[in-house]
Amino acid sequence: MAGTQERMNSEPGFRGVDVPAEADLYRCVHCGLCLSSCPTYTTLKVETESPRGRIALMRAVHEGRAGISDRIVSHWEMCLQCRACEAVCPSGVPYGRIMEYTRAQTLAQDKQGAALKRVDRFFLRAALPHPRRLRLGFHLLRFYQRTGLRKLVRGSGLLRLLPESLRQMEGQLPELKEPFFGPSSAVYPARRRREDGDAATNATTVALLSGCVMPLMQGDTMRAAVRVLNRNGCDVAVPKGQVCCGALNLHAGDLETARRLARKNIDVFLAAGADRPGYRIITASAGCGSNMKEYGELLRHDPRYAEPARRFAELTVDITEFLAELPLDPPRGAVNRRVTYQDPCHLAHAQRITRQPRAALGAIPGLELVEMEASAMCCGGAGFYSMVQPEVSGRILETKVGNIEATGAEQVVTANPGCMLQIEQGLASGGCAAASRRVAHVVDLLDEAYRNEG
Repeated sequence: MAGTQERMNSEPGFRGVDVPAEADLYRCVHCGLCLSSCPTYTTLKVETESPRGRIALMRAVHEGRAGISDRIVSHWEMCLQCRACEAVCPSGVPYGRIMEYTRAQTLAQDKQGAALKRVDRFFLRAALPHPRRLRLGFHLLRFYQRTGLRKLVRGSGLLRLLPESLRQMEGQLPELKEPFFGPSSAVYPARRRREDGDAATNATTVALLSGCVMPLMQGDTMRAAVRVLNRNGCDVAVPKGQVCCGALNLHAGDLETARRLARKNIDVFLAAGADRPGYRIITASAGCGSNMKEYGELLRHDPRYAEPARRFAELTVDITEFLAELPLDPPRGAVNRRVTYQDPCHLAHAQRITRQPRAALGAIPGLELVEMEASAMCCGGAGFYSMVQPEVSGRILETKVGNIEATGAEQVVTANPGCMLQIEQGLASGGCAAASRRVAHVVDLLDEAYRNEG
């Protein structure tokens, strides 16, 4: 009877153009090999919070046995979209793609959960796609932090009037520093290396994705990325006109905004030098890189952009992947430190890049790399996940922090801005006053080693 009532109160099936492909849904054979890799299943031990459980619900909707009810949507929205299941699936189920189209259906049928709806409306749509608006907002946030306003607001209890997702966002903000990083008409010139004592190498021109939040929260890391690329013989452009990559909008199911942002970036980056030999599009964010490499899928039905999107995806590389291809010029300066590496989900699982970041760290004299347990298990950040699922995100993060502390490392290194923020938050909640200094990007350490050369 309860099931019948739920059907009556829910919308029937998937409909429209952006629906999960039937061929994708039925590739899953329910073998269960994904279970031990899924952060929500290993945390909650509930079948409906596993990849195969969520796919079973999608099939039920597709076949008309269930509607898109609030209960079913809650299981889909519990997913981190970390894609760890894809890396171990023997049937090659494209789970990330399936979940993106499924969330597009929940958005189209106005079935998003309340927390995700707020984040979607006030952050993913109102801020991320608009660089000037976003930058102005961060200037105001910096003013809020640097004056006594934050202390006053927190002390007065005004934060209790905000939705939990916004309170969570306010608490997770790092200390914002200036100057922010951003696109520029300037080209950062390579530091020419002399290979044989008198002949300089020819510089390769690359274009760096500035992105949306990373240049505002982690501008120092973006500048380090430029210096590392310069040191390795690259002229670096950060093309003006570029926008957010669209990954977070895509994960929320807003495919149209994601496509609009993708088209803009394709126009800007291909115009910046796609006809130059050796030209590459570099990203220092694992989540951005994963999304940009899949622009071809996102725009496959667009008659104007399908081919440029495929070309753009071919040119896109993660910065650690690119440095390995060059290959990396090994630093001669030492960084005497014990570190551990956290595999970002969209680098390890979506892009299958795990060796290159470790090789870069291994090239730094004096650096001791200690592997942590379950390095490739999600930290619970997952873009906006910590804002819409704070309890489960916190439990996953607690496990990650425990694994970090067990290594005895002085510093945690990763290759994604979201992971950096999430792990800083976890270390700070455990009483680590210097949490921000304990978390770094791979390029931060390479930059430090190069600067230590003299």
